[in-house]
Formats: sequence, structure tokens, C-alpha cells
Amino acid sequence: MKKTRQNSTAAEAAFLKRKRPVKKKNGKKEGKEEGIITPLIEKYWFQRYSLFSKYDEGIKMDEEGWYSVTPEEIAIRHAEKCGGDGLVIDCFSGVGGNAIQFARLCTFVVAIDIDPQKVNMAFNNAKVYGVEDYIDFIVGDFLMLAPSLKGDVVFLSPPWGGPSYKRIESFTMDLLKPKDGYSIFQAAQRITPKIIMFLPRNVNLNQVEELSWLSSPPLSIELELNYLEGNFKGITVCFGSSACSSVL
Repeated sequence: MKKTRQNSTAAEAAFLKRKRPVKKKNGKKEGKEEGIITPLIEKYWFQRYSLFSKYDEGIKMDEEGWYSVTPEEIAIRHAEKCGGDGLVIDCFSGVGGNAIQFARLCTFVVAIDIDPQKVNMAFNNAKVYGVEDYIDFIVGDFLMLAPSLKGDVVFLSPPWGGPSYKRIESFTMDLLKPKDGYSIFQAAQRITPKIIMFLPRNVNLNQVEELSWLSSPPLSIELELNYLEGNFKGITVCFGSSACSSVL
């Protein structure tokens, strides 16, 4: 499969420039990221190397990317669950955290995001990791594209609605974006029964189980709790595959 992006643009070339060190003056961060590190994402900035171990080599993120990208260690776990071969479709790829790790361990990746800026950043970040030739980047709406897609594994990490999701006692499927979790899951099912979902730590597990019943016969389901440095970050759910290690 050919890459959809054949030529580098001036913007892409700019993405590859190494970031200047961020310094502090009068308690404020200065340097290339000044005006980008907002109060909302400051705590994520301090975790930047857990998000991308090669952060200092030119990684780019927008505000949403800071709080929505999958931490690298967890993204590697997701890639390991693919079995090391086949075509993976990353349906909400954002700035590329998961797509990069899929490309490192699997054969090929189709990375889809509706935001052109995020796709440009994901392309840049894939270059930092040297895996851009193994990813097809697509700007588009997964739900619209799904009927025309083919793949061996579908990865779903739809937006959780921002950091405020943590204040919800039981995160339900209707809170996922851009559409409820049932609709997103059914769209993925039409591509392949092998689906991996990354969901909030407070997700309603009864509703997660209900997703498996959308198939006839119901899909097998396995769950893994994902921790990073002792902190509970999310739940990975594998459908139609025995790749996950069940911990519940």
C-alpha cells in the first residue's frame, strides 16, 4: 500500500527541527513551547517522556494531544496484542502515539483522524521514530470511512471527552466521542471481529461486556488494567482474540 503523503511540505520540514530546551524565568516556561504549555496541560508536560520517550527529538502535540495520547508503555502493550502481523487500523489516531508502536511491531498501519493538524503531527512523530513508511495517514471521519476499510485488527481509542472524564463515577458508552460507543464498535465490527479498545479506568464494565453481544455468536472478550508508575490509567479490552492477558 502506498503512503498517502508523498512529498514533504515546508510545514513538515519545520516539524523536524529539534526543539530548543525549555527554560524558566520568573516561574514561567520559555522557549519554543511558550504559549503552548497551558495550565490545562502543564502536568502532562512533566510526564512528556512517558508519553514519547523521544520527545526531545522533535515530537509535536497540540493541546488535546497532550492529554489524549496513549502513554508509550501502554501503546507498546497494545501493539503486542496484535500478534506482530497483519494490517492494523487505528481509527482515532490523534498525534500518533499508538500508530507509531503498531508500526514498530506490526506489518502496516492505517492511521485515521478527522483533524488535519493532528495528522500532520502524527506524520512528524512517526518520522521521529523512523516508522513513517509503515503508516498510511488518512484525514477523515472513521465512521464515514469504515464501510470501505479492510484490515486484520481495528484499534479504537475514541475521545473520552477531555480530562473531566475522571470526575464521572461510571463512564458510560454514550459519553464517547464523536458518537456513542455502541455505534463506533458496530462500525469496527464490519471491518473485522478482532477489535482492541482503550477505555477510561472508570468505564462501566457491564456496558463493555454488552459490546460483545452485538455479534452473533457473541465475541470473546478479555480485559487488562493498564498502570503506569503505579497509577491506574485505563482499561484495554480485546474482542474476538485471545491476545490479551485477562486480569479480571
